[in-house]
Amino acid sequence: MLRSVDDLARMHLAVARPEDCQAIARVHVRTWQGAYVKLLPAKDLAELSVIDRAKAWRVKLETGSSRTLVVREAGDICGFISFGRCRDEGAPRDRGEIWLLYVEPEAWSTGAGWALWEAARVQMLHGGFAEVSLWVLSGNARGLRFYETVGFRREAGTEKSFESGGATLREVRLVFGPMSAHPCIERPPSQRLSTPTGGPSPR
Repeated sequence: MLRSVDDLARMHLAVARPEDCQAIARVHVRTWQGAYVKLLPAKDLAELSVIDRAKAWRVKLETGSSRTLVVREAGDICGFISFGRCRDEGAPRDRGEIWLLYVEPEAWSTGAGWALWEAARVQMLHGGFAEVSLWVLSGNARGLRFYETVGFRREAGTEKSFESGGATLREVRLVFGPMSAHPCIERPPSQRLSTPTGGPSPR
């Protein structure tokens, strides 16, 4: 759960820069290894490369295919969110999408995930998006709980299978909307949030 206002005060959100690629890649790999330990083969998780991910992130940031924000605590990046226009075929033109949302295991349940989502939500609202979607692994119970707590709903009939690292996984699409100017922090304390242990599906 979000522990206190002090937790948020120690966090700093910013647009990702090329020099952040190594730290983003480290969070990406560590989160996969922590969140998907029961979903993906252990061998595949062990072989994930921070170096390779950093190279991929440099390309992503240079091309600007999506917008990426990072959250820092005590100066170190502990999570990130990447978002943009929805990539799904046939999606409404005013639908945004969370492409990735990951927080490293040491920062789970600190409010970092909520802070990233809220910042992205506001930016997408100002960007003219009326709703937001994402894909999440059906077996990612904690991630699903987080997204449903902030207001996402599962879209019936969207669950599908795909292959990753020799494993067959299932994912489901969730949708948030309609967008409004009211921040999630206005929810009562009983509905405040746990940080997700993993972001949208590893596609």
